[in-house]
Amino acid sequence: MPRTLIRKNPSNFKTLPLHVEASPEGLSYQSIGMPLNFAQTLQRRKAIQLADSQRFVVELANLGVSVRLTLHWQGRDYWVLVRQRRQDRGDVVLKLISGYVPAHELNLPLHTAIQEVAEECLLETPEGWLGGRFNDTWLPAPYAAALHYREALPFVLTPESGAARPVHCANLMLLERPRAYVHLPTASLQLIYDLRLQVPREAKGLSLFHVDERLEGDQLVARLNRKRPDLYLMPLQEGQPLAELYTLKKDQLIQASTRGLWLAESFAQQEGWVVRDERVRWKDWLKLQGLVERKREPASHLERFSEKAKKLLARVL
Repeated sequence: MPRTLIRKNPSNFKTLPLHVEASPEGLSYQSIGMPLNFAQTLQRRKAIQLADSQRFVVELANLGVSVRLTLHWQGRDYWVLVRQRRQDRGDVVLKLISGYVPAHELNLPLHTAIQEVAEECLLETPEGWLGGRFNDTWLPAPYAAALHYREALPFVLTPESGAARPVHCANLMLLERPRAYVHLPTASLQLIYDLRLQVPREAKGLSLFHVDERLEGDQLVARLNRKRPDLYLMPLQEGQPLAELYTLKKDQLIQASTRGLWLAESFAQQEGWVVRDERVRWKDWLKLQGLVERKREPASHLERFSEKAKKLLARVL
């Protein structure tokens, strides 16, 4: 059964609407109005239209942050994607690690991004769960009350080179140069940071899990489900993605099915500062990238026998 890790009161979360100005040279945002709770923010996330994708002034519901996380493990690089059932949009997608930026961090969205990595991307070894550092700063251990974190062998997060066009919070330029876009269907400004996660060589028997908060009644609940790790790795070759997806369990890559798969809007085409789509089909994204998906290798005789044995045992029990 899924294990409950933490419960939160969603009314404690507050964010602020944004005033955004964009031109071909850059984008600037600043907060406006009064703080909003989670429910009020969702009510403002209604579709909008912009006549010009390069130059505009607009008010938006909120600031969101995502992390294009590159995991370096056993000499290879992988993009990290997570599976999410989006309650506000009624779909299931693979997406980047992401979250809402609270009001007190609007001028420091990188801090939110780092915390999202600590909350959503969990690394387990037989000796316990790995903590992490961003450069020399320790990441929070959000589930320390429920999980045993190892004191040694932290993973290390470092920033990658950012986007070409600058983004400003009021007069302050965001130094890590995240990619920015206005998502029209949700009237939100989204920032994507490129970060790299280095797994320590001594960390053996590694498994990866995604934990996400879901609104259940009047609480936000985070649960760990070992039967659904919900964290996927997309291998890179010379920095470019391959049309493959895997989960990782005890140092073993397990190929994942991509049948009927959708990716979140951060993978959709961006026009100027604007993304118009809610999501994009996996197959359509592969075409845009010029990638060809290899057919999954048929199961071996031993694997087929093992699956039949498991089904037979389940019937007996």
